[in-house]
Amino acid sequence: MAVRPILEIAGLYKSYDETPVLEGIDLKVFEEELVFLIGPSGSGKSTLLRCCNLLETPQSGAIMLRGKNIEARPSQLNQTRQRIGMVFQSFNLYPHLSVQANITIALRLVQKKTKEQANEIALEHLDKVGLKHKADSRATSLSGGQQQRVAIARALALKPEVMLFDEPTSALDPELVMDVLNVMRDMKQDGMTMMVVSHEMRFAEEAADRVVFMDGGKILEQGAPSQIFHHPQHERTRSFVSRLGD
Repeated sequence: MAVRPILEIAGLYKSYDETPVLEGIDLKVFEEELVFLIGPSGSGKSTLLRCCNLLETPQSGAIMLRGKNIEARPSQLNQTRQRIGMVFQSFNLYPHLSVQANITIALRLVQKKTKEQANEIALEHLDKVGLKHKADSRATSLSGGQQQRVAIARALALKPEVMLFDEPTSALDPELVMDVLNVMRDMKQDGMTMMVVSHEMRFAEEAADRVVFMDGGKILEQGAPSQIFHHPQHERTRSFVSRLGD
């Protein structure tokens, strides 16, 4: 019996004005899989993630979570975004609030948790990202890497079934990048399903189950990291990978 994907993207088209950005994307993501999207700037990677979280609306196609089209239920947008969490390049924390309060807001307003329940959940997830001791600190007092780990904890606190990462380390100083990648490694080990857009190719090679190469709004090739990075089949993939060490 075939395993059904947790997330399935079928025939996805997206354009801005007359400019096509996604041209017929078909992609299946399976439970506990880490799928890494690579490709040149403007290839549609981030737009694809944003469509999966309904931050962008595709012109046609379907995005299905456990077999159900998420676009068919616009009234359940908040619920969908809880089930498909997203971490951005910018941390999007409330600067005037404490670290713990940044996490408890959605728990209380969206999931209707009590203050005590929300605080307990927040501390649990701050502990997972190594920042429980910063719970009472203002978000602005943290380093960029710490803020990104808080953003990850905030998304995880809602218990998503899939996590999307859009360039989560690109705004960080190099010495802080590893802290965030280590949290993502821990998530992978805990069985979280993830789709990641990032320039951290070494991380992709070490941690990804599958690498997807995009160019011109299309998926040109996908496979195991060893295949994509060392034995790519498509000419554009070969050209892109050959420049990674430059």
